[in-house]
Amino acid sequence: MKKSEIYFSIALDDQKIPEAISWRATDAGEKIHFAKAINISLWDRDEAGTMKIDLWTKDMPVDEMKYFYIDTIGAMAQSIATATSDNVMAQKMRALCEDLMNHVEAERQKNNQ
Repeated sequence: MKKSEIYFSIALDDQKIPEAISWRATDAGEKIHFAKAINISLWDRDEAGTMKIDLWTKDMPVDEMKYFYIDTIGAMAQSIATATSDNVMAQKMRALCEDLMNHVEAERQKNNQ
């Protein structure tokens, strides 16, 4: 059986706030990639529930965080359509993304005035 591993490294400051996030995957070679935020969700088969890890660096701007979550929901919409063929659920998630994007853009325009 082929095995693939993903490694995350989190550098913390004195107050245990993430300063840097890096990751690498065995299937992608030895190159180290850097991120400002990660959002990992796992379905625990024994507990039949979701386990989550949400981390972001202190230099992650609020507006980028909002776009990050909108993109994440959009990616989940595609995943649910592919995995289950439930296009109703996928479309509702995409509609939510559109509503959230309109909200963020309106907020940004208001703050730029």
